[in-house]
Amino acid sequence: MARRRKWLTSDEQATWRSFMLTTQLVDEALDRQLQRDAGMPHVYYGILVALSESPDETMRMSDLAGLLRYSQSRCTHAINSLESKGWVRRERSDVDRRGQWAVLTDEGRAQLVESAPGHVAEVQRVVFDRLSVEQVAQLGAICDTLLTGLDPGHGSADHQGAEGSVTTSRQ
Repeated sequence: MARRRKWLTSDEQATWRSFMLTTQLVDEALDRQLQRDAGMPHVYYGILVALSESPDETMRMSDLAGLLRYSQSRCTHAINSLESKGWVRRERSDVDRRGQWAVLTDEGRAQLVESAPGHVAEVQRVVFDRLSVEQVAQLGAICDTLLTGLDPGHGSADHQGAEGSVTTSRQ
């Protein structure tokens, strides 16, 4: 096994710090836009997207938490807030009494449809408008490489990233 260096090189350190600050600032910009225009944080938008892309706009709570990389308690807290707004409802599983389903409501779908154009415009503004076509391809390749190392199931038929969907059947 090759011996690993104790420290990052100067170039690695600069790249790492740039990456960390960039991801933080992009997330903050998207959160501000969604809070201002839709009255919801970015994480709630992600939940609405995940549900909208699921069969019957429904997901097991545990699958939703796994897809979005949330703890069960964080997912439950978010669903409680979305439920209080009328954008999501919970249903008990007929098969597993402990299991619950998160279901996108008509109001939640309408909120997502209304929020999406502003969100897309902000993503374009803070990320894609600054990149050339070649840089977009490079960024995609870099992200895919990192995701493959961090999440070997990324992109498989059973499991996709937050913008994808998890296939589950509702019983």
